[in-house]
Parts: sequence; structure tokens; C-alpha cells
Amino acid sequence: MSEDYTGGWAVTVAQHNGVWNVRGYADDFGDMGASISAVCALRNEGPAFAMLNVEDDYLVVVRPGPVRARVLLSDATMAVDDEFAESVLAEAGIDAPDIDPDELDMVDAWGDGDFDIFADLGVSSEQISVLIDEDADPEDLAFMLADELGFGDELADALGDAD
Repeated sequence: MSEDYTGGWAVTVAQHNGVWNVRGYADDFGDMGASISAVCALRNEGPAFAMLNVEDDYLVVVRPGPVRARVLLSDATMAVDDEFAESVLAEAGIDAPDIDPDELDMVDAWGDGDFDIFADLGVSSEQISVLIDEDADPEDLAFMLADELGFGDELADALGDAD
């Protein structure tokens, strides 16, 4: 059974010769394949990844690699009752948290996945952990990561074009 996602946004991000290029793309948040394909279609030789703000509930970063995609999920508790969040963790080889769905409101959110996803770009796992622990909403978190990586203006432009 697939869920009906009506909100959020998805962008691909690629760096070529030191210049960041951010573009929106359609993603129904049905499975990780669409996100991975969108990044692979860039055929970029430099860093490339996707950022997905799903329903303004959580942020996903997907960075395809030669063997498996590296992923980061801002709120692992979403995987308890959200199929796409569960598929994100599955891509990372992580089980969904064992939490009773009726008790989710009593559990603090936490990020999960590859916190070293941007280490080669100068953003450490510790920095990402701090940003996620700030309990920012997904869009704010996306902009904080974009600012750390140096493409905050490009992200704003891409999202402004989507309006």
C-alpha cells in the first residue's frame, strides 16, 4: 500500500567546477528509486545528491554511490508509520524503530543514516548531528545544510522557482 503524499519538495544538487547547481524535480516519495535515478541522471563527475522535504515532516538526503546509496533521515521515528521513511532506512540497512505507533507523540525524534554523508565536502558527522538535534523543521534543516555546504542561495532560488 502506498501513501498519498501531497506536500514537500525534492531537489537535486550537483557541484561542477566549484559551482553548485540546484534544481527541483518531481518525486512522489513512493520509493528511493526515483531519488536515486534523479541524481544518477545528472551524470555529474563532482558531488551530487538529492534533498527531499517530505510533507514538511522530515528531510531526506540521498547520495548514490557505486555500491549503495548513502542516506540521511532527519527523523527516524517517522519510519514507524510512514512507508517512504521506512524505505529510506531500509536503503541504509537500518530497521525501523520498534516503537508503538500510539506512543510516537511521547518519543523524541532522532536522525539516522550516514552522518558522514558530507564529510568529503567539509561537513562533519558532528556538525550534521548538531544541526539535526536542533529540532529544526525539515526546510530549515535543508537550508542549514545548504549554508554549511555553500549553496543556500541556489536552494532558495530553486525553491522560489517551484512556487
